Amino acid sequence: MEALLILVIVAALLALGYAAFNFIGVKKLDEGTDRMKEIAAAIRVGANAFITYEYKIIAVVVVIIAIAFAAIFTVQYGEFSWEPSVCFMIGVIMSASAGWVGMKIATYANVRVSNTARNTKNIGSTLKVALKGGSVMGLCVGGFALLGLFLVYIIFGFGLNMLDIEALRGAHVFTQCLSCYALGCSIVAMFNRVGGGIYTKAADMGADLVGKTEAHIPEDDPRNPATIADNVGDNVGDVAGLGSDLLESFVGAISSAIILAVSLYLSNVANNLEVSDEMLSKMMYFPLVFAAIGLIASILGIAYVLLKKGSDNPHRDLNISTWSAAGITIIGGFVATYLLFNGENADILKVAGFNIGFISPWIAASLGVVSGVIIGGIAEYYTSYDYKPTQTIAQASKEGAALTITQGLSVGMKSCMYPLIVLGITTYVSYAVSGMFGIAMAAVGMLSFVSATVSVDTYGPISDNAGGIAEMSELEPEVREITDKLDSVGNTTAAIGKGFAIGSASLAALSLMVSFLYAFQPEGSSLDLNFTNPLILAGALVGGALPYLFSGMLIEAVANAARKMVEEVRRQFRDIPGILEGKAKPDYKTCIEISSQGALKEMRMPAIISIIFPVIAGFLFGPYFVGGLLIGATLSAIMLAIFTGNAGGAWDNGKKYIESGAIEGQGKGSPAHDAAVVGDTVGDPLKDTVGPSLDILIKIMSTVSLVAAVLFYNYNLLYLIFGIR
Repeated sequence: MEALLILVIVAALLALGYAAFNFIGVKKLDEGTDRMKEIAAAIRVGANAFITYEYKIIAVVVVIIAIAFAAIFTVQYGEFSWEPSVCFMIGVIMSASAGWVGMKIATYANVRVSNTARNTKNIGSTLKVALKGGSVMGLCVGGFALLGLFLVYIIFGFGLNMLDIEALRGAHVFTQCLSCYALGCSIVAMFNRVGGGIYTKAADMGADLVGKTEAHIPEDDPRNPATIADNVGDNVGDVAGLGSDLLESFVGAISSAIILAVSLYLSNVANNLEVSDEMLSKMMYFPLVFAAIGLIASILGIAYVLLKKGSDNPHRDLNISTWSAAGITIIGGFVATYLLFNGENADILKVAGFNIGFISPWIAASLGVVSGVIIGGIAEYYTSYDYKPTQTIAQASKEGAALTITQGLSVGMKSCMYPLIVLGITTYVSYAVSGMFGIAMAAVGMLSFVSATVSVDTYGPISDNAGGIAEMSELEPEVREITDKLDSVGNTTAAIGKGFAIGSASLAALSLMVSFLYAFQPEGSSLDLNFTNPLILAGALVGGALPYLFSGMLIEAVANAARKMVEEVRRQFRDIPGILEGKAKPDYKTCIEISSQGALKEMRMPAIISIIFPVIAGFLFGPYFVGGLLIGATLSAIMLAIFTGNAGGAWDNGKKYIESGAIEGQGKGSPAHDAAVVGDTVGDPLKDTVGPSLDILIKIMSTVSLVAAVLFYNYNLLYLIFGIR
């Protein structure tokens, strides 16, 4: 069975090797004119400076949490326990590495995409450069995630003998190691998403509100002092943040499936059911194997698009990459399922929850793959300007900003229903065919080809940056038309990626919830989370409100930073003669500093609250209150994340629909365009800061609660004072 880890490390090394190959390939391309090189260098320096400062803050938080974990597990196990803290650090390193590499390639690829468009005037050739750059981020997400899991298995599972059946039946240290590894990935993702999101949206809003609506200059015009900061933000928020986000989702899904397999096994042992140690081992390896197959499928899907002849339909080419990866994953997953579970005793399969035989977990995982694609298609319908919802927003812009915002809110709210129906069906059917393990495998399936989806997602901000460089370098309008087309498709692919992230987060959070209940309830007892219990109901009510508190804090953080940016841009237009005439150069550096300082200052409290809130709630009111808290937060966050992501994407593409000239008599600089810019600005913090952070919130809360579940049960205030659990 241990030989299966060879497939995992081979897939990880193949992905990282192909990422390195594409990184080198992109860097070999010409950057273009001296002006293009100068602008690209400024963006690169700004992005490097921000992420360096951010990682220093993360390092301090990580050390504190690692020490806290060592103390918590030492108290829980009665002896010094350092292993979970080290796994936590491994998770931090893997997630931070993926974010760093992704940010690096984005700052190299952006100018080369602009130059390819300038030289070829061909959208197919330009797309390939952008996708090649994006693939580095995507492949690093899958590669680093599986590399970290491989290290946890090899060092702690085998090296310290934690995978021994007696060890799994005893202290459960290995599952805690997996939880802490996943939490390490989540911590970096939260800071990257929140910090990067605040940075990029503060700069973006400042540039748009003053530059477009007040000064009536084009987007990314070199006369706008905030334009360099805006382009820096694309790299730190939409690339580094995106990569860390999807990596932690990927790791969270895999870890939740493995942890749940152990929890179900121990429950069956306690109930004196017929169990098989070999079956447990297979269930612990299957999520890793399925993810490794998905990573290899992603490599093939990406390579196919990069190697085939380019077309003038970027949307179709990107869909080919994603769909081919999904198809190969389903086929390869069936082979793996057959080899692992075929021939297993029928009674053993039944006890494990495999209700229709050996094929059960494959059906659940395939449902995850298919539901992910369907949710992505729904997001595309609501956010692409090829379809009616976004077009109605653009048409509403002719009536002013108020109706633009109203129509966008309507689109975002209506877009929640169908993805939730898909998730509901997936959850129920996965459970019906393979029990709780099936739900966990549906989450793994949904993200199994994450490298393909992240590659496609990352191509978007790279194209956006390329358009900015083209505008600031005063290249031909045809170049900007190419990059704008790619960027518009990128907005849609980003909404699709966010749908995958929140969909998988809901399934993974449910799996972690079950493991959380198993962690503190007596072994062999039936799971109990009865909503007639007022403690659980109170927790659910508080949990339902928490994502709104969290989102409000994020929006306020963006507004605070954006306000300073707006004031600075106005000051420069007012105090530096000749900027708007192009006779004087703006002070880009000050705007970069404002965004950096604002993001670093404002990101701490929202990021920390996701860790602290369940801990305080657990020690005050106990694990049942926390169980209600997690359910309420998960349900609330899912809908809020879908709403914010789709509404923001639709507002953005509604603006681009007007800019494309699709509405007769309207275009850049028209009243309708001004109204659309306001709608886009309202949607910016929703789609790029709030929405992506919510899936991380519910997984951090679930993982922290799982890690501390036993302590919540034994040491909460209600129990110590009143004897109430």
